[in-house]
Amino acid sequence: MAFNISVVGLGYVGLANALLLSQHNNVCALETNLDRVNLINQKKSPIQDSEIAHFLSKNSTEIFATSDPFLALENADYIVIATSTDYDPQTNYFSVIAQALEISPQATIIVKSTVPVGFTEQMKQRYKTNNIVFSPEFLREGKALYDNLYPSRIILGALTEQAQTFANLLKQGAHTDDVEILLTHSTEAEAIKLFSNTYLAMRVAFFNELDTYCEAKSLNTTEIIDGVSLDPRIGGHYNNPSFGYGGYCLPKDTKQLLANFDGVPNDMISAVVSANDTRKKYIAESIMARAPKKIGVYRLIMKADSDNFRESAILDVISHLRKAGADVTVYEPKLEKPFSDDFSLCNNLDMFKSGCDLIITNRDADELSDITDKLYTRDLFHKD
Repeated sequence: MAFNISVVGLGYVGLANALLLSQHNNVCALETNLDRVNLINQKKSPIQDSEIAHFLSKNSTEIFATSDPFLALENADYIVIATSTDYDPQTNYFSVIAQALEISPQATIIVKSTVPVGFTEQMKQRYKTNNIVFSPEFLREGKALYDNLYPSRIILGALTEQAQTFANLLKQGAHTDDVEILLTHSTEAEAIKLFSNTYLAMRVAFFNELDTYCEAKSLNTTEIIDGVSLDPRIGGHYNNPSFGYGGYCLPKDTKQLLANFDGVPNDMISAVVSANDTRKKYIAESIMARAPKKIGVYRLIMKADSDNFRESAILDVISHLRKAGADVTVYEPKLEKPFSDDFSLCNNLDMFKSGCDLIITNRDADELSDITDKLYTRDLFHKD
């Protein structure tokens, strides 16, 4: 049976879910950005994700995008909310929920955006409905559709028939049968998302702090991480040092979880947040200790196959460098002009490399292989 599904928001989460569900259902997407609407209707990806671009251009499934709420939401069986742009953290309120319930009161609303613990219950009480379900998303930036097609788990925050049906729709669209479905209460599902991402941030912060220690003590970080990672309880994943964790989820979710700990004793959660700030300050100090005259920053994006600068750790490193009086030039072909007074822009790679006496990069790249003598990176394993 095909369902009518509306997806609100065409960012990484919304678009990945829309494509997944469109394989077996009728999907209409609501998006305020008209450029994104037009691109989707032309079967072109508005974001950098190779799987999404391929899926849109080659797959026979159809997604219709519109900026008209009535056209998008009317007669929907399920409405997936995948945008945080309409979320007010002061009032814990999505106005799109009210709009969705007004246009399609029969629909079950699936909230995919990250929210504070307890948000869904508040919305259910506010609108006197049980048709609001939270479903945490576990997607990597630049690999969002792949992670939806091959999910690690499917979690729905409601013990209802509608939640089970939607979980089955997600599993139906997956390209693997080896995925577990877990139905929980809504508040527990919200906590699962925040604790999962905070654990990942903690792991990043741990290996970054290990690297800080090794660099300060002139030890071989790679050898120590290799030895530590041989323990099967630890493993060799999420162990590559960086300038700090960043991106769409980890900074936001760790701070959100810490805010939810208000009044609850904790040391570790607050340490995860502060450790990231400490790491970025240390990186900046290490760079300045080399007394560079002109510092080049290779790329602002967080990792390969991404077009996102938001919460990029390198931006805070640049800010620390500027406060220390450094002259900073950025090479970022995704930018046409600087969005900050903290740096100048040079998008001629040869001029960039020759014009800077020290070049820093969060993640190494083949096109920097000719300047290793003036390159500073903590990317030891050449992976994200």
